[in-house]
Amino acid sequence: MRTSRFLLLSIVLFFICFWFSGGSNIISQDTKALSTKLQDQMHTATNNSSVPTTNTNRSQNISTLDRVSRIVFLRDAVAKTVNGKKYVTIDKISVPLQQAIIAVEDNRFYSHWGFDIESILRASLVNLQYGKIEEGASTITQQLVKNLFLSHEQSFGRKAEELILAVDMENRYSKEKILELYLNTIYFGSNFYGIQEASQGYFGKDPEDLTLAEASMLAGLPNAPSLYSPYVDFPMAKKRQSIVLDTMVRAGFVAPAIAEKTKQTPLYFIK
Repeated sequence: MRTSRFLLLSIVLFFICFWFSGGSNIISQDTKALSTKLQDQMHTATNNSSVPTTNTNRSQNISTLDRVSRIVFLRDAVAKTVNGKKYVTIDKISVPLQQAIIAVEDNRFYSHWGFDIESILRASLVNLQYGKIEEGASTITQQLVKNLFLSHEQSFGRKAEELILAVDMENRYSKEKILELYLNTIYFGSNFYGIQEASQGYFGKDPEDLTLAEASMLAGLPNAPSLYSPYVDFPMAKKRQSIVLDTMVRAGFVAPAIAEKTKQTPLYFIK
């Protein structure tokens, strides 16, 4: 039943994405070209290794045909984009960091299907009022597909594509895998991409060894990494850490007394 709902929702969102991304033009495409393209992609997906590889030349201006192929062969597209050399699995990432990220970025992560209806409705009212996208409502899954595949263009077409990819991602991967991919691809400021670089670059340790104080510091960075990096503005980073800890308390991850004690815990950075 759950799979059927996902399939139905995927089909609806696909046609929304298809239209806003220029899908009407594909009607005039040669059917043979589409068939050939999909067969080539299937051959690639079948023979590809399961180890993620680097794709540093991601193009933001891809054809509608490539967009369709990306949805159909999502796993292959993800494998080509994720940096395998510095990739760490979820069991090698500290639980406090996982909890901190979920609390501050997407506290309904384990209950939605890739997008948060409540957040979308709220943001939609604001966006309709201004006639353009002024407020986002992105979940961790939406942020992941945006980091992997999409530009930062603020348009309804790109947002529609983001939604269909997010639903597709949720249908193909477990929540743990999505969180793992997210933590390996987000930017933590100071030129650190992914949790392995950030953990080593800030604290000189692996992600599995991060304390609550360190995890709450790192979890606050993706929101505005250029501003909140402790190497750029330590007082701002500390304020953001306090927000993360307070959010963890509200989410039930830590007790208030532990959060207050953690705020006073000294942090020792590499630089």
